[in-house]
Amino acid sequence: MTAAGIARLAGVGRAAVSNWRRRHADFPKPVGGTETSPAFALRDVEQWLRDQGKIAEVPARERVWQQLVGHPAGAAAALRQAGAVLLLVQERPAAWRQLRAAADDAELTGVLPAMLESVLTGRLGPEHPVRGLTRAALAPSAALVRAAGDLATADGAAAAYDFLLGRHLDANPRQYTLTPPGPAALMAELAASAGPFGTVLDPACGAGGLLAAARTADAAPLALHGQESDPDLAALTALRLALEAPGADVRVRAADTLRADAFPQLAADAVLVHPPFNERNWGHDELAYDPRWEYGLPARNESELAWVQHALARLRPGGTAVLLMPPAAASRRSGRRIRADLLRRGALRAVIALPAGAAPPNNIPLHLWVLRKPGGSPAVAHLLVVDTAASAGRDKFDWQTVRATAVDAWRDFDRDGGIEEVPGVCRSLAAIDLLGDDVDLAPARHLPPPAAAGGPAELARVHDRLTATLARTAELAPHPGTDTAAAQPPAGRWPLTTVGELARSGALVLRAGGPGTAGPGGGAPAVLTDHDVIGGLAPSGTLPETPTGASPEEPVLVQEGDVVVPVLGGGATARVVDEATAGAALGRNLTLLRPDTAALDPWFLAGFLRGTANNRQASSYASTATRLDVRRLQLPRLPLVEQRRYSRRFADLAAFESALRLASRLGEQLVQGLHDGLTDGSVDPD
Repeated sequence: MTAAGIARLAGVGRAAVSNWRRRHADFPKPVGGTETSPAFALRDVEQWLRDQGKIAEVPARERVWQQLVGHPAGAAAALRQAGAVLLLVQERPAAWRQLRAAADDAELTGVLPAMLESVLTGRLGPEHPVRGLTRAALAPSAALVRAAGDLATADGAAAAYDFLLGRHLDANPRQYTLTPPGPAALMAELAASAGPFGTVLDPACGAGGLLAAARTADAAPLALHGQESDPDLAALTALRLALEAPGADVRVRAADTLRADAFPQLAADAVLVHPPFNERNWGHDELAYDPRWEYGLPARNESELAWVQHALARLRPGGTAVLLMPPAAASRRSGRRIRADLLRRGALRAVIALPAGAAPPNNIPLHLWVLRKPGGSPAVAHLLVVDTAASAGRDKFDWQTVRATAVDAWRDFDRDGGIEEVPGVCRSLAAIDLLGDDVDLAPARHLPPPAAAGGPAELARVHDRLTATLARTAELAPHPGTDTAAAQPPAGRWPLTTVGELARSGALVLRAGGPGTAGPGGGAPAVLTDHDVIGGLAPSGTLPETPTGASPEEPVLVQEGDVVVPVLGGGATARVVDEATAGAALGRNLTLLRPDTAALDPWFLAGFLRGTANNRQASSYASTATRLDVRRLQLPRLPLVEQRRYSRRFADLAAFESALRLASRLGEQLVQGLHDGLTDGSVDPD
């Protein structure tokens, strides 16, 4: 196990493990790994933690996970074996109890393969992908088999496998592209809005997130079909779905979908797909005459349009497909003929733009395409375009609002065949109006902006706020003063101390931001990010989700009067936390200073920390960024009464700075609003 595994086992951070290794000569020595990432024996670590009183017993989940990680056949193969045993426990608990009680290791691994094959065939069909569970493969896994079975008995088979699979996926983030739970649930909800579906297909199922989301939609499907090109991942996904959906018919196959379709005769009620993006080797040459290309042969660089047509080919007439697509697929010239035919025949019904960060790759705003296979009723010659970026919020990502915007617009459009236009958000377009040279379907190209930021009345309100703010800014503008004789000695002649010395003496508490996860049930605090501190904004971040099976980590919460300092690229910046910001979680690349107000005034502290010379002497320079060593920042040793003289001036400067920022934002809003109003006709030039 690695240092990260030890930290998780003991419920501490990785820094604590590094500290134990330095301070305790009897800490277990590495038995493998590398110098930078050593590996330790689970038994030795467990015994040391017990001797030190840091744990009473290794949790059963953690013990099984460590056995998986150290398995000689690799974690994926071990997880396949453990998942098959969990399925056996769930499907035939009496047989497992009898086998577990009576069999020694040799008898267990001798009888088990036939039992596992029987239960796998019964749940996943004779062509199931969970292969290789022979006596020879299971012989080294007797301890793992018993531990997995015991874990299923204690926690439930589905919950145990969810923990183990989740930990495996988290440990290999570059190997798997996962669909986040939010977009997966949205896609399933869009597909289910047309009514209950009995069969759902994901032809690029990956870890099964979309099929699992379909089970939690309004009408859970009776049959789940998936295909995945990676045999190991296909096996793990098949086990996941069989365990999570005990009443459903689960069929998962391992093969390249476009080249070797495993379900050529399927007519599904719904298809959900997060296809691989920008694939050039998808089979363009050998599949040129494939009957699936009903709307045209996709170009070599248009693999996504091949997946679109595959999804339509596997739908029943009137069935719904929802695909997560890159934005380029809506506008590339090479795909314009296929897009045009999809529109003419009423197959493409909606294009919904998600905000950037909704799903990987997180730097671009992906699209959802909603399609309906033509058949029966006349083709619908309109397309719904929705842009959810505005509803996501400028400073904070609000996924629930994004979901509601998309689902409400689609349901209204699907029910009535049209929708009331909302500038900047949604619009129904006649297909004939889109059939130009490019057939560009990007929602932002067809949605009019909100009329002049709310129209002339709103612009008048912005103007009045700006006028008042500018007047306030003039009142707050500080005068540097001219009485140089009354000035205090330069900072270099004051007796100085450092933040590190103040922390050691107890005059302030020093905390670093970053660790912390959201617990179940919502209600997590917003995160104060370094961007918020530098820009003077309200907390805009969100806590990451707690990894599957782990306990939530308590974040550092800021209090009124704390001083927050960015440590990376913030320049001379320090912010005193006010009542509105108190309670937020401290984000990464931030350091919190909590002064003892009986000895140290917060505004005095923040003001002196912002000195340019002070920041320069406390900074370390890397090749690409400047990192601030907060402990090296200096401030003068002054009595509290003298501190407060400076404190009042620093607070005045902060108020002036805040007014300047507000005036800048209002000015930008007024200028852009007038440009929009003049160009869309809502504001008269005179």
